Amino acid sequence: MKRLKIGVIGLGGIANYHIWGIQESPDAELWAICDVNEKALAAKGEELHIPENRRYSRHEDMLQNEELDAVTIGTPNLNHFQAAYDAIKFGKPFALEKPIALNVKEAAILREQLAKAPIPHMVCFTYRYKAAARYARQLIREGKLGRIHHVYSQYLQGWAIDEKVPLLWRFSKEMSGSGALGDLGSHILDLHRFLIGEMKSVVAHAGTIIQERERLDGKGKGEVDVDDFCHVLGRMEGGISSSMQISRFAYGRGNHQQIEVYGSKGALVYHLEETDTLMVNLSEEEGGFRAADIPEQCRAEQMQSFFNLLLGKGDGLDATIADGYVNQQTLDAIIQSFEQERWVSLE
Repeated sequence: MKRLKIGVIGLGGIANYHIWGIQESPDAELWAICDVNEKALAAKGEELHIPENRRYSRHEDMLQNEELDAVTIGTPNLNHFQAAYDAIKFGKPFALEKPIALNVKEAAILREQLAKAPIPHMVCFTYRYKAAARYARQLIREGKLGRIHHVYSQYLQGWAIDEKVPLLWRFSKEMSGSGALGDLGSHILDLHRFLIGEMKSVVAHAGTIIQERERLDGKGKGEVDVDDFCHVLGRMEGGISSSMQISRFAYGRGNHQQIEVYGSKGALVYHLEETDTLMVNLSEEEGGFRAADIPEQCRAEQMQSFFNLLLGKGDGLDATIADGYVNQQTLDAIIQSFEQERWVSLE
C-alpha cells in the first residue's frame, strides 16, 4: 500500500517527536521538511536524507506541493495560527501543536475557516493518547465513579529554576501567548474536558519568579513577561469543583502530571512521569486503591492516530480545532482572571 507523504513544518524540539512517529509508522513516510532557519534546515535535511528540493524555508511553498498528503505543524506558538490558516487555505490536512493560537480571536478564525472548508486535522493534545488517560475516561463514562464531585490536577516541571536558561521564546508573551499556563496548563485543561466535561468559570493566581534572562544574542538581559507558574480554581458543569497547579519551578520534577478524580462511588488517580499509570478505588470492590489493569484497546500513539484519521480509520478521540478553540477560550479567561484578580465566566 502507498504510504502517506508527510511534511514537517518547524524543526525545533517537538519536531523530533513528530519525525519519530512518522518513521515508526507503516503508513507514512517523512517526505519534506520546513524551517525558517536555513542552517537548521540544511543540517536536518542531511541527517534525514531529505533531497534539497523537498526542504522548504517557506511553509506556503510546502503546502502547495500537490504530492504532499499532510503536514505536522510544530513551530513556536507565534506561528501556529498562520501555518494552520494556510493549511486550511490550501486544503492540506494537518496536525497542529497546541495551543492553536495566541488568543481566542485567532482561534475563532481557524474554527470559522474550517467550517467553510473542512479538511482532516488534529490538534496535538498528546496526553489524550496515554492509555491510562483513555481508560480513566472509559471508567468515568461507564459510571464507575458515580457522580463526580472533585478534580485535582498538577503538571509540574523544574527546568526553569536554572537562572542560566536564556530568554527562550517560551519566556516571551509575543512569541508564546502565555508561559507555563499555555505550555503545560493547556494539556491539563484538555484532559479535564477529555475526562470530565466543560469548564464554566475560573479564578487564578500566577507569577513570574525570574524576571529577566540573558538574551540569546548575548546582548544583555531581557524581560520575562509570561507566567512561571499558574494555579487555577474552576467550576465545571454539573457543579464539579476543580483545581489545577502548573509550574516550571517545581524542583526535581521532569514531566510530572497527576489528575485525581473523586466521585460518589469511586475515585481514580492518573499519574505520568516516565510512564503513565492509573490507580482506582471503586465502591463495587474491596481493598482501597489498586493499580488498574489497562486494556490493550486503550493503547494509542499520537502520530499513528493522525495517519489513521487520514486513512478514514480514526477512533473519534482526536482533538479538533473546535476543541482547541475551547481550550484557548479557557486560557484567555484564566489570564484575564489572574490579571484582574477575579472570577471569570466562560458562559
